[in-house]
Amino acid sequence: MRSLLKTIGLLVAALGGIGLLAGAGKPLPSNAARNWNATVVKTADDSYVLGNPDAPLKLVEYISYTCSHCAHFEQESDAQLRIGLIAPGKGSIEVRSYLRNGLDVTMSLLSRCGPPSKFFGTHSAILRSQAQWMATAGSLTEAQRQRWVNPNFAIGMRNVASDLHMYELMEKRGFNRAQVDRCLADKPLADRLAKGTKDAVEIDNINGTPGFKLNGVVLAGTFSWDALKPQIEARLR
Repeated sequence: MRSLLKTIGLLVAALGGIGLLAGAGKPLPSNAARNWNATVVKTADDSYVLGNPDAPLKLVEYISYTCSHCAHFEQESDAQLRIGLIAPGKGSIEVRSYLRNGLDVTMSLLSRCGPPSKFFGTHSAILRSQAQWMATAGSLTEAQRQRWVNPNFAIGMRNVASDLHMYELMEKRGFNRAQVDRCLADKPLADRLAKGTKDAVEIDNINGTPGFKLNGVVLAGTFSWDALKPQIEARLR
């Protein structure tokens, strides 16, 4: 594992309860009959917002794709947030990437392949398969992982995706290899996401993942669905 962390560190360096939610809340907007789960907007900061943009509650999630707690949060919270918060227009969710290592770079680029409507499905697929591709990463030899550290950014990213079987995952999401390769070659996007992580630490004081803001307020000490859920409910009363 130490050698794995060393390798992904080098890669970074190359960059330079449904019922409770459903029953709580303020009066809904007049357009509440609309199911807002189909509304996705990409922001100028390369994050993605799901739901009613005029909702009274705005949740921001800082997610690292290699963070096991982030994977647990996705599995525990997704259905409850979509049914109780997003669908009726009570709240919106904004997902921002938090890059802790080189694998986060690869997964963040993959999650952003295609139009905004594809993001949340791919985001979920990557997190829900995390145990499998992280296990694969840990089983590779140091020589194999050295393929990830390449002066050519696109080649390094493609090597990661190939070794961790991410092309197969993306094919299930409707992307062919050429489309995935274009996404993996987007170093300017990777650089912007790295800057976004730096800003999250230095400006928003986000020092762990998953990290959260509710209506612009950073939720200190909140790293799980069990901790986040009551704070959402309190703000919807």
